Amino acid sequence: MNYINFFFEETEVFDFPEETIKGQISKIIDDGSDSIGEIGVIFCRDEYLLELNKKYLNHDYYTDIITFNYSEGNFIAGDLYISVDRVKENSEKYKVPFIYELARVIFHGILHLIGYNDSNTEDKVIMRQKEDHYLKCAELLRLK
Repeated sequence: MNYINFFFEETEVFDFPEETIKGQISKIIDDGSDSIGEIGVIFCRDEYLLELNKKYLNHDYYTDIITFNYSEGNFIAGDLYISVDRVKENSEKYKVPFIYELARVIFHGILHLIGYNDSNTEDKVIMRQKEDHYLKCAELLRLK
């Protein structure tokens, strides 16, 4: 069974192409030959994510996403906590639409769930290429 759910925690609700993003999440997982379990995408504020970062990762800094991976074998499941504040700031910094940056961060988290890492330069390049590929597939580049 396939469960991809979006939640808003201590942040304002906003419109986004939910079905397009769900479709790309499914594609990313399918391309990895994995099965989709329950995936939660939780939109929140900087302070909310900072507290999670401190509590669970012992990191005292702001970030755009924290991924909690509950996957077992090829059954992909997890929660993606995303700071709407960081996404907004990064969309302005990189001069891309908010929705485009939001999708990039979501796809980044899903790539972590299926086993990709970004702990070194080579892995970061691969991760960015994958993000760009799925953004293009979702036709979100047309928003630029």
